[in-house]
Amino acid sequence: MNDSSFSSQTQTVSSFEELISTPFESIVNALCWERELEGDFSEIIESVVKTGNITVLDEATLEALELTEQGHLAREILLDDMRALKAHGAAPVLNVINYYERDDFFFSTDVYSFHVDRSPIPTDTFLCTYHGAPSEIVPNNQAEQKVLIPEIRSELKKLYQGPDEGFEAFLTEYFFDLHYQAKPDAQIISLAQQHIWRLAIDHPESKVPPCIHRAPKENQGEPRLLLIC
Repeated sequence: MNDSSFSSQTQTVSSFEELISTPFESIVNALCWERELEGDFSEIIESVVKTGNITVLDEATLEALELTEQGHLAREILLDDMRALKAHGAAPVLNVINYYERDDFFFSTDVYSFHVDRSPIPTDTFLCTYHGAPSEIVPNNQAEQKVLIPEIRSELKKLYQGPDEGFEAFLTEYFFDLHYQAKPDAQIISLAQQHIWRLAIDHPESKVPPCIHRAPKENQGEPRLLLIC
């Protein structure tokens, strides 16, 4: 895998205000507020009571943690980020992730599969990995929609078993059309830790292609601390 911080589809900004106000243009569909953060985010993970594969942390839970000075710095950053996104109208969720559930199916629609997000109203996806393996994106011209790959499309038609005029609606209903396959020579881009990213999604007023992204394979024994909305 070829990791990189930049591609022609990404653009960096220098503040949260710039992150939320900069329009997506041309092929740019991923904006990055690059930051170097202080604090021990691993202490946050170690201090919370885990509840299964994914543990959701709200503001009250964070504020109740007994932390060292470095843990306190990390907590204040998390709270500031959550509050800034809420003030923008988003609904951020902070997760400690051991792993996501995987599909046991020939066509994976879990978050480890490259996919785009879709909404009936104009909105964006925001995410930040504070600890653990970062999320990944792939340039749109280096991936192909899975439902257009002949052998995959053929298998989906076998699964569908309905009239031809309803096939496209079937693909949308079960989210098959949101998933992509990276080409063999694709440049997979790591979103890195600490930065907040804003990704374009598929919605009726979007002027750019949606950003193709996925959850990474977790590092052994290292949970992820992820903020997403």
